[in-house]
Amino acid sequence: MHQRRVPCKYPRKPRRAGSVRRVTETNTSTIQYQIARPEHTVDGFTRQYLRALTYVRGTTLERASTNDKYFALADTVRAYLMSRWNNTMTHQTHNQASGVAYLSAEFLMGRQLDNGLLATDLAEIADEALKNLGLSLAELRDHEVEPGLGNGGLGRLAACFIDSLATMNIPAIGYGIRYEYGIFRQTFVDGRQVEEPDNWLDLGNPWGVCRPEQELPVSYGGSTEMYTDENGNQRSRWNPEWSVLAVPYNYMVPGYKNGRVNTLRLWSARASHAFDLKIFNYGDYADAVRAQTFAENITKVLYPEDSTPQGKELRLQQQYFFVSASIRDFMYRVCGDNFDFRKLPERITFQLNDTHPVIAIPELMRVLMDDEGFTWEDAWDITQKCTAYTCHTLLPEALEIWPVELMQRLLPRHMEIIYRINDEFLAKIRSTTSNEMMVRNMSIIAEHPSRGVRMAYLAAVACKKINGVAELHSQLLRDKVLSDFAKIYPEKFTNVTNGVTPRRFVRISNPNLSGLITEAIGDKWITDLSELSKLEPLADDSEFLKKFREVKQANKERLVPFLEKRNGITIDPNTMIDCMIKRLHEYKRQTLKLLHIVSLYERLSTGKLDPSAVVPRTVVFGAKAAPGYYLAKEIIALINHVSEAVDKHPVVSKVLHVAFPANYNVSVAETLIPAADLSEQISLAGLEASGTGNMKFALNGALTIGTDDGANVEIRQLVGDENFFLFGMSEPEASALKDRGYSPSAYYAQNETLRNAIDLIASGEFSGGDKSMWEPIVSNLLHEDRFMALADFQSYIDTQERVEAYYRDQDAWSRSALLNVARTGFFSSDRSMQDYIDRIWHTAPIPIPANAE
Repeated sequence: MHQRRVPCKYPRKPRRAGSVRRVTETNTSTIQYQIARPEHTVDGFTRQYLRALTYVRGTTLERASTNDKYFALADTVRAYLMSRWNNTMTHQTHNQASGVAYLSAEFLMGRQLDNGLLATDLAEIADEALKNLGLSLAELRDHEVEPGLGNGGLGRLAACFIDSLATMNIPAIGYGIRYEYGIFRQTFVDGRQVEEPDNWLDLGNPWGVCRPEQELPVSYGGSTEMYTDENGNQRSRWNPEWSVLAVPYNYMVPGYKNGRVNTLRLWSARASHAFDLKIFNYGDYADAVRAQTFAENITKVLYPEDSTPQGKELRLQQQYFFVSASIRDFMYRVCGDNFDFRKLPERITFQLNDTHPVIAIPELMRVLMDDEGFTWEDAWDITQKCTAYTCHTLLPEALEIWPVELMQRLLPRHMEIIYRINDEFLAKIRSTTSNEMMVRNMSIIAEHPSRGVRMAYLAAVACKKINGVAELHSQLLRDKVLSDFAKIYPEKFTNVTNGVTPRRFVRISNPNLSGLITEAIGDKWITDLSELSKLEPLADDSEFLKKFREVKQANKERLVPFLEKRNGITIDPNTMIDCMIKRLHEYKRQTLKLLHIVSLYERLSTGKLDPSAVVPRTVVFGAKAAPGYYLAKEIIALINHVSEAVDKHPVVSKVLHVAFPANYNVSVAETLIPAADLSEQISLAGLEASGTGNMKFALNGALTIGTDDGANVEIRQLVGDENFFLFGMSEPEASALKDRGYSPSAYYAQNETLRNAIDLIASGEFSGGDKSMWEPIVSNLLHEDRFMALADFQSYIDTQERVEAYYRDQDAWSRSALLNVARTGFFSSDRSMQDYIDRIWHTAPIPIPANAE
């Protein structure tokens, strides 16, 4: 485990020429042979499938297990993509065009088979070929295990973005971590969340290509020392205490029918000396593999629980691990031999997706100075021009601050670099102002309550651009979160509103709607979502609206067996499907939705509300809580207990059902979102950065009930107030209420409906008579309620009554739903990428020549 650092870069090797389409003899008499891609026919696919089954899986069609059959199918689809992948890499190596390296701690890719079939236009061919062999594409598709390499919106956004970059022919590479267990697998025991390992690799994974010969050492700990180089300059040398190896796994990111296949490179940790035979032979078997266990912990799970010092340290190890490997991988492998790193800004932008990869800034400085011999001034100039930062939050606690003591101990050289960046920055600020309080407030090093490195501030000082992810979010980022930096560096700040890929979240997930849209306006919308505006005139076409309603009903019917098989949940497809799917956090305000459900329960069960006056509704939650987030886990438990009570009540259950499928993931989203009627986007205004679920729902024909928060603002502006259910305080109103002094108990005292709902929770109605079970939630609502759910309660209830009245008029509802689809083409991740290109990266598309395949 403890050893001296080995060299931190790939050895310089002669480049190998790329493959060609015909047999060619070079000047050095090297012969290269074309490897033909399988024929794009049913017969060609069948032959390739049987070849994979026989020669890769080592079995026959008669003896093959379901896993064998699925792997053979994945290998077959990969074979159609592989030549495109190799040609893309060859073309980029020769072209050396400006590109993007997208660094993200999360990539929530979803299942890959459908994406590969779509990119290669093989879905119908594969279906027919497999039927001829007596196999079912649908059954093999269901066998694929989804990797949980993300927690929610951040990881899914990263996946959408790299999909768009490939489709738009932008040279790009994604960098992240290949977590052995990913995010945990959520189960419920007595309604409470239990975390289990996500064993997504148990049966193997056919989509990643391991490249152990390209592993890189990543070092930690130790100390630094000053020395004089051969030119008489004083330099700092890092003497690390220990290191691990970063082993790369490459995943294909295919563009949509354009011949380009970009790469997602995920790193896995292993020990540099994994096994000590001498210790093993002495009989100490556990100690013989201790180094391996220690190293592999770094990439075991996504976001290790960090309430302990050990957990915090593991998180920082994780972040530096993938950033260090990625920076050096790009510089020494992708850029190639003899590259002049003074030109690195012309070659790449390292886009830092949130604060997790911001440690890339001092790492790039370290590599340029310590490994490449650049001066501080030149390294700083290159680093500033090469890095850009996306902020995804407005919550202070989500802007990472690492203890100085931890950073000093784990990454002493990087701490030196951060100190100097900060010293020079503060000197610059002091030269322009006498306001010492402002200077201290802007310091990268926080002094109180304990000394820490403010990673968002480091990014603000170093990066060439800083962007928020929705118009309101970017405004608040400039005005509140990083306001002092925005005053000094106004040119750095910009907005790029998030988007989602229409390939996965409409074309793949909603084939019924996709077919209807294509029948009406053609298929250009798949790569140009603005084409959806051509649907708008059809909002007054009764026949088209009828077909649109039939699509929605078919999607509901598809959801029923899916939830029954996966979760044992039964729902009625003839009810309004009301969805709130997002990670469980107080600011998302699942409690507000829960109070609405409990108030309905209370009024129905006491006879205050006639069941015939209620639109039958199925409320679907999807959410995971962080393992150490106690209150969030209690809210999950309360939702499940309320769901049980609703189902048991003879009156309430006739018009209300609450479903909470465990372990919500991309695969669930692909079935649930197309079936949804109502999208719940109810965070307190001014706290949600953007949201992307809101976009997916709107694009699939759900209406939104929401606050003016995040991208809700832009959705409402685009679809029109009459097609959006707005409620609650605006951001200025919420801020003013907080400044005046918010008292949630006052709202409780003044509102009988609210009071009855909270009292019912406290009474033991949803806990078998135990009045103390939900006391933490009740107490939080009455005495803290940080995110003002009680203040927005009545507005929310009133708006839900508007929802019910509108839903009764199915013609009007369908018209509004179709207009949501027609008017939300703006929320394509293709458009988001174009905004990044225009405002930050300034890269150009590089099409892969048709004859390259």
